[in-house]
Amino acid sequence: MAHKSSAAHLLREYETLFLVKPDVTDEAVEKIKERIRATVAKDGGKVIKFTHWGKKKTAFPVLKQPRALFLHVDYLGSAKAVAEVERNLSILEDVTKFMTTKIAEGVDPAAREVEEDVKLAGDEERPRVEREGEVEGDAAATRAEDDNNQGQQA
Repeated sequence: MAHKSSAAHLLREYETLFLVKPDVTDEAVEKIKERIRATVAKDGGKVIKFTHWGKKKTAFPVLKQPRALFLHVDYLGSAKAVAEVERNLSILEDVTKFMTTKIAEGVDPAAREVEEDVKLAGDEERPRVEREGEVEGDAAATRAEDDNNQGQQA
């Protein structure tokens, strides 16, 4: 019986990655983070760490925007907490996409310490180097030389 009471306090570990519109201010991002912290805590969960990956290019335009702010949150909670976090994210106009993944089951919240939030620079706008044109040009020159050499050998 004692085993069941200790198992009742074990939680699942989840991570949620969500995208925020690229023009959102740092204050608005902090409000979103605090809302998630409160949502997880309300259900008896625990936010382990937020990682702000910065502004990055998305694989495809999201709401006609080629870039977005990427945020990652690692937390402990129940399936109910995940549903509530995702419900809150879907309500927020600044959040464009989100995805939650279960990392582990049966995690003791006392064993996991809260880590400091991390903010990374992202991939700031950089001029793109045209490598494809250079490679194709080099390949075309090599083919022309090969054709020329074959013509001389015949």
